[in-house]
Amino acid sequence: MNQTETPLRNRPSSHPATPVNGNNVITIASGKGGVGKTVLAVSLSQSLAKAGKKVLLFDGDVGLANVDIQLGIMPEKDLATVVTGEMPLKDVIFSCAEGGFDLIAGRSGSGSLGTMSISQLKKIRDDLSGLSDSYDFIILDLGAGIDEAVRTLSSGNGPKLVVTTGDPTSLTDAYAYIKVTAQHAPDADLRVLVNMAKTEAEGRKIHDKLLNACRNFLKIEPPLAGIIEQDEKVASAIRAQSGLLTRYPTSRAADNVDSLARYIIKGAA
Repeated sequence: MNQTETPLRNRPSSHPATPVNGNNVITIASGKGGVGKTVLAVSLSQSLAKAGKKVLLFDGDVGLANVDIQLGIMPEKDLATVVTGEMPLKDVIFSCAEGGFDLIAGRSGSGSLGTMSISQLKKIRDDLSGLSDSYDFIILDLGAGIDEAVRTLSSGNGPKLVVTTGDPTSLTDAYAYIKVTAQHAPDADLRVLVNMAKTEAEGRKIHDKLLNACRNFLKIEPPLAGIIEQDEKVASAIRAQSGLLTRYPTSRAADNVDSLARYIIKGAA
C-alpha cells in the first residue's frame, strides 16, 4: 500500500467506527438494485485511503460482483476460492494500486454467497471482523435486497449506510431494509445515504420522506450520512473502468464522496 497507515490509537474517542468488536466494518446496503451502491463503495474506499486510512473493500454482491470490472483489474484470487474452502479469507486480499486500498473480489455470476449455509456466512462475517484490527476501515459492498446472505453479512456492529435515490421504489425498498434490519437488531447503527440527488436540497427532502416513514411506523430515526449529487462524470468513469476519484477528482460527486469520508472519519453522529 502506498498510503501512510494511521495508528488506530489516534482515532477520536467519539468515532462511531472503532476496531473494538468490528465496529469499523461499514456496510453499504440497499433494498433495491441500480442505486449506484458499488460505485459509492469503491469511491468511498478510495477517498478514505486518500485521507491516509488503511482500507479493505469486500465485494459481497451475490452473483453480481463487479468491483473488479468497474476498476478494470483482474485479481488472481477471489471470494469463490474462499467459498469452496480452498483458501482462507485473508489469503485472497488483493492490493488495488489505483485506489490505494485492498480488495476482496467477488466473482460475477457465481452466486456463490447465495448458496452458502448460515454457518459459512457467519464464518466469513467473523473472519472480516477479525481482519478489522489490521485496517482503519472495512467497507462491505453487499447485494441489494434483504435476503439471508445480506442480513447475515451486515449483522455486525458497525454503521450500515442504506443507499437510496428519490425513486419511489428505491425509497420503499430502503424502508424495507431498515425495517427488517431493525427488527433483527434493534440497536443497529442505521444511516441513510442519498445518491443521485439533483441538488443537496432535494437530497434532504428525500431523506425527510424516509425519515418520516421510519419515525411514524418503526419509531426510529436513521440520520442522514450524506448526499451524493447527480453527476455525469460517474457514468463516464464507469465506462472508462476507472475510479471516480482517479479520473474526475474535482467532480461534484467526488467532492460529495470526500465529504462522506470526512463524516465517517470524524464520527459525526
